[in-house]
Amino acid sequence: MTRSLKKTLKIALPILLGVFLVWYAYYNTSSEDRKQIAHYIKQADIVWVGLSMVIGILSHISRAVRWNLLLKPLGYTPRLSSNVLIILMSYFANILILRSGEILRATALTTYENVPFEKGFGTIVTERIIDLIMLLLIVITALFLQTEVILGFLQEKGINYTLLFAAAAVGLLILVVFAAIIKRSTSKIAIKIRSFVNGLLEGVLSIFKMKNKWLFIFHTVFIWTCYIGMLWVIKYTVLETVDLTLSQILVVFVPGAFAMTAINGGLGIYPIAISKALGIFGISPVSGDAYGWIMWISQTLLVVVFGAISFLVLPLLKRNK
Repeated sequence: MTRSLKKTLKIALPILLGVFLVWYAYYNTSSEDRKQIAHYIKQADIVWVGLSMVIGILSHISRAVRWNLLLKPLGYTPRLSSNVLIILMSYFANILILRSGEILRATALTTYENVPFEKGFGTIVTERIIDLIMLLLIVITALFLQTEVILGFLQEKGINYTLLFAAAAVGLLILVVFAAIIKRSTSKIAIKIRSFVNGLLEGVLSIFKMKNKWLFIFHTVFIWTCYIGMLWVIKYTVLETVDLTLSQILVVFVPGAFAMTAINGGLGIYPIAISKALGIFGISPVSGDAYGWIMWISQTLLVVVFGAISFLVLPLLKRNK
């Protein structure tokens, strides 16, 4: 397989999978259900949808501020407006080409703010590690708060959760053994793995050494609170989901978050993930689908509109670049 074909497949396959999932969702709903879902979407209260979008914008601004907190110890302080525009551009790019946004962020930061690519990209990797930790904390919190409901759902579906826990324990044991082997090995591959992991740990631990570490932690918590808040307010657009509790929203949030990273902007898979998660709490597929589509459409529209504007505005603001 040629390199150009591999690149084409990497770009095309996620999009094709997303389109397939949209078709799958359409095919597996009746004509009456589709009309009901469309009715929910059309009748969604614009106030709650707008509030969700405003919360989304606040999360992007907070992320831009947090990015500067990582860049400042390296000797760089880009303009906040540049950071916001670059971040919006990167989210838009991720909808078009999966994982392209991170490269675009570092490249644009180099082009418009004279930050060396490797340093800018290093801060982005650190961001991603911190965000992964936050997501894992939310997963643990959701499991703790809704343990009985989740285990009951798995049992109802015929899934042996005892085997799941056993598999997780075995996986953890294998990981520990693998880490021990890598730590003692002198092979080139082991040395490279150790170097990579040590670099990641150094990036994460450096946060606690920075001057404004508490401000960084505040923005990290604020960003993820916004993500959950965006989903929370959308519950008021669908009658059946109005009474969902915060712990239930956390359970729904988790598969949605993974769906957004699996396929370009969560195309097709996000509404399905949200609907299936809502089903755990007895929400009908029609209401679940409507909830998922309202959330996905509003946030995707936000990213597309402001991301496209950012692609136009940033070069105009930085004409000398």
